[in-house]
Amino acid sequence: MLLELAVALEDGERHAEAVQLLREHDGITGDWPDRYLLVHNALMAGDLPLAREVFARLAAPDDTWQPAADRIRRTLARAAAVPPAGPADLRGWHHVLTGGLLATLSPFGHDAGMTGRWAYLQGGWDDCRLGLERLRLVLEATGRRPAAVALLPDRGSRALGLAAAELLGLPAAPYRPGTPDALVLAYDLNEVDGELLSALHERAPGEVLYEHATCWTDTPAVSADVCGLLVQRIVAPWEPRMAMGEDGEVTRSPADDRPAEELAREVLAASAEPDPGDGATPPDPDAALADFAARAAATWATGSRDRIRSAGPVRSSRFA
Repeated sequence: MLLELAVALEDGERHAEAVQLLREHDGITGDWPDRYLLVHNALMAGDLPLAREVFARLAAPDDTWQPAADRIRRTLARAAAVPPAGPADLRGWHHVLTGGLLATLSPFGHDAGMTGRWAYLQGGWDDCRLGLERLRLVLEATGRRPAAVALLPDRGSRALGLAAAELLGLPAAPYRPGTPDALVLAYDLNEVDGELLSALHERAPGEVLYEHATCWTDTPAVSADVCGLLVQRIVAPWEPRMAMGEDGEVTRSPADDRPAEELAREVLAASAEPDPGDGATPPDPDAALADFAARAAATWATGSRDRIRSAGPVRSSRFA
């Protein structure tokens, strides 16, 4: 009953309450999975000292719990290498919990509940291009040199991959699981075939996975190594979209059915200038991301790409 309640609190992202519950009943809990759940929820609540303390006392796990122990060990190593700057450091906590590098922060509503994430975004070609430029910056800062771009089959991901190949001067070929030193690009991993996601869970040597739009309320089955942005709902630039006419009437434009090659040209022709936003959001210059990526390089893009279901300690407003 105790563990069921703790898991229910965890599923509701009430991690601090799960921590309190498990600590209050520590005398009747074991190491695996009981105190492992305490460590996990402490991490999701942002309590790194408690997570380290409890994890250090755990007995060695059996084969069933070894992957979970390895994930916690990698998480704590990332936190030690690049500690989050504070409780609202979205890029820092995203890296600690998922292992990924967050390329851009939303320039809207930072102090009004969004803290760097998007709730809804009508995506454009410009944010696609900006994401690729930030990806290039990350690769340079971490010293990664992909040999080729691996193209996923869905149209949006293929378009993004073709644009990246042109931008980075790399050859492009269809994705083949296990190919070393490949740069794999997805527009939205939740739209990628499940078998491909299973293949991407275990990292090929030197492989880097980029996702442009990562859903933070329904996280994908694998965590990308670089995320363009965090969003609850995005409308891709080729999807039907709403627009307001001069008379104030809202209209809906049709889908853009052009092939991926033409969509890639739109991305390459777009501006990479960041949206200035609402003027009340902290700046997010290239130099800040480059510095963060360089400090994270030693522990970045290692191990399996585990799904992290929680938004972690940095909270953002969301649609119900």
